[in-house]
Amino acid sequence: MASTSEGALRPAPRGRLDAGAAAMMVVLCACWGLQQAIVKLAVADGAAPLSQAALRSVGATLIVGVVVLGLGRRRGFVPTGTVLPGIGAGLLFALEFALLYTGVSLTTASRAIIFLYVAPFVVAIGGHLMLPGERLGRWQVLGLISAFAGIIAAFADGLFAGGGSLLGDLLMVGAAIAWGATTLLIKASTLSRTAPLVTLLYQLAVSAVALPLLALAHGADLAIPLTTTVVLSMGFQIVIVASLSYLGWFVLISRYPASRLSAFSFLTPLFGVAAAALILGDTLTPAFALAMVLVAGGIWMVNRPG
Repeated sequence: MASTSEGALRPAPRGRLDAGAAAMMVVLCACWGLQQAIVKLAVADGAAPLSQAALRSVGATLIVGVVVLGLGRRRGFVPTGTVLPGIGAGLLFALEFALLYTGVSLTTASRAIIFLYVAPFVVAIGGHLMLPGERLGRWQVLGLISAFAGIIAAFADGLFAGGGSLLGDLLMVGAAIAWGATTLLIKASTLSRTAPLVTLLYQLAVSAVALPLLALAHGADLAIPLTTTVVLSMGFQIVIVASLSYLGWFVLISRYPASRLSAFSFLTPLFGVAAAALILGDTLTPAFALAMVLVAGGIWMVNRPG
């Protein structure tokens, strides 16, 4: 049972996204897409992606942990019954990264992105079966299909190119399932009735242990070069992405239907492509415009009123 102080932290759940929530999701997706280009800049300076992910979790755990300890003096800030689902969410988050980085090494980047974005379907189907008030309607299904078609359009050039493997593709599907399962676990458990900061700390703390071990197992060097680019990149990832944007995500998850929020995640790889064009000089193709139309239309269909 949630305490009185906890209830004051968390407004009553809502059945439909309002303009503020939609705008916040767009900002979050833009932030996550920008991270893709920022990570590539740091890779060019010698910081392996998995090393960056591990250090990001460690750094953000320290920041969020200090904040939670400070707020922990408030009675009821951390309700009982959240430890097991919290650890479970953290393990699923770490499993997602383990499957993702192994899968990416065995398939092409385009195929990896396409198969990873099976995740919103996992959330939508799981929510339909498990979560009251998240039943899928015809428009929601069509919207998800439209948005996924947009991702395929954006990365179609690499879909049938050489370099992929069935094992790599299956691992990326596994990463998508772990990603979706994390969202469903948070939404269906006592974590949905606790402060988003606590949920975030659970996920970060478990991943702060698991990801460095995973990085070392993959032969990644945690002693990354401290160039200006790498330091700025890690600062962005730790403070903006892992601490603030993930907190924003958990705030939204605690208040709105997971399936409607997850539809916005299709924007993330498109923002990543746009950021790569702006920062790294990559070329945008006409397929990108088609992808934006399909994804935007799909998000509207998933969240349309009525």
